[in-house]
Amino acid sequence: MKTRTKAKTKSPAALPGPARGDLYVQKISVPFEYPVHFTWNSLDPSNGLLMDVMNRRGEKRRHRIAFYIDDGVVRSHPGLTDRIKEYFHVRPQQAELCAPPQIVPGGMAAKTNWKIVQDVMWNIGNLHLDRQSYIAAVGGGSVLDMVGFATSIVHRGLRLIRFPTTTLAQADAGVGVKNGMDEHGQKNFVGTFAPPFAVINDFNFLSTQKFEDWLGGLAEAFKVAIIKDAAFFGLLCRLAGRIAKRDEPAMRQIVKRAAIIHLDHIRTGGDPFEFGSARPLDFGHWSAHKIELLSGYRISHGQAVAMGIALDSCYAATQGLISPRELDRIIAAMRDSGLILWSEYLDQRAAGGELEILAGLEQFREHLGGELTVTLPKSIGRKVEVHHVNAGAIETALAALRKKTGRKGAI
Repeated sequence: MKTRTKAKTKSPAALPGPARGDLYVQKISVPFEYPVHFTWNSLDPSNGLLMDVMNRRGEKRRHRIAFYIDDGVVRSHPGLTDRIKEYFHVRPQQAELCAPPQIVPGGMAAKTNWKIVQDVMWNIGNLHLDRQSYIAAVGGGSVLDMVGFATSIVHRGLRLIRFPTTTLAQADAGVGVKNGMDEHGQKNFVGTFAPPFAVINDFNFLSTQKFEDWLGGLAEAFKVAIIKDAAFFGLLCRLAGRIAKRDEPAMRQIVKRAAIIHLDHIRTGGDPFEFGSARPLDFGHWSAHKIELLSGYRISHGQAVAMGIALDSCYAATQGLISPRELDRIIAAMRDSGLILWSEYLDQRAAGGELEILAGLEQFREHLGGELTVTLPKSIGRKVEVHHVNAGAIETALAALRKKTGRKGAI
C-alpha cells in the first residue's frame, strides 16, 4: 500500500520577491514665488503696475483677464469699473478685458453661498479662460476667498491677482496661500492651498472702510506681534492713540509690517501648506471662529480675533506663560487702539451649563488634524504650542477679561 506524503507549502516569508510588493518613493519639490506690492492708485489707467505684474514672466503674448469686484467696494468707489475698462482700453495690444467687471456679494454672503461660486466658475468657462489667463479679485477677505477658491479649481488653477481692499485682507488673508468657504457649521471647512500669481495692496481702498472694519487688520497685527515680534508690539503700543483717531499713515505702517511678518512665516516656518497640526498664525482663532458663528456673523472676523487674542492672553497668564504686567500691556494697547475685547457670546452657555466657545477647540483640532495644538504667547514676542486647554482655567481667564474690559460688548 502506497503512502501519500503531504505537499509542503512555503511560508509567505519564503516566497520569492518582496512580500509587500515593490516600493518606489516619489519626491517632488515645487517652488512658488509671487510679488506683494504696496502702492496707490493701482487701477488708474495711467498706472502701469498691473501690466508689469501680468508681464513679469516675459511671455510674448496678449494676456486675457476677468475682474470680480466686491459689491461694497463698488459702492464705496464710484467709477471703479469704468476705470478698469479704460485701463485695458488704452492697452489693446497688451491685454484683453474679457468681459465687463463682474460684481459679486461681499462679506459673509461670499463665503457661505455656493451659487456665487458656481456663477464665477460658469462665467470663467463661458469666457473660455485657460490656465494662463488671469482672474483679478478686488475686495475684502471673503471675496478673495470665494473667488480664489473658484479660480483654484477651474482647470485646476488659473492665475489669480488679488487686490485686497480692507486692512484685514491687506495685512493677512490677502497675502497668504489659502482660500476657503464656510460650510458644515465651520469656518473654512472647504478650501484649497493655492498661492496667488501676485498681490497688489492698494492703500487707496482703505480710506472708505467703516471704522470698526478699519480696525480689523489691527487685530491680526497684534496677533503676530504678541507671538513673534516684541519690537512690533512696542510700535503698536506707541501708535495706539493715533489708530484710535483713524490716523491713516500709522495704519499703513502697521498693515505693511504685519503683512511682511505673515509672509516671512509662510516662507520660513517650514509648513506653508499646513501638513502638521500646529498653526501659529491662528493664535486667538479657535475661539474667534466660534464667536463669529455664534453671533451669526454679526461680529466680524477681525473683531472676533481681537476677542480671541485677549482671551488666550488671559489664559496664558493663568498658566504663568506671561506676566500680569505683560497681560496688562496687551489689553491696554488693544483697547486704546479702539478694539472691543468683550462680547456676551464669550459667556454663552449650552443647556448643560458648559461654555459654547469651548466647542471651538474640537472644531479647531479637527480642521488641523492630529492632536489639539494651540499657540500661546510665552512672554511678548515669543510663543509656545500647547496640546491641552483647561476648561476651568478658561473660566478664570474669562473672569479676568470680563473685569478688565468692563463687559463692554461688540453688539
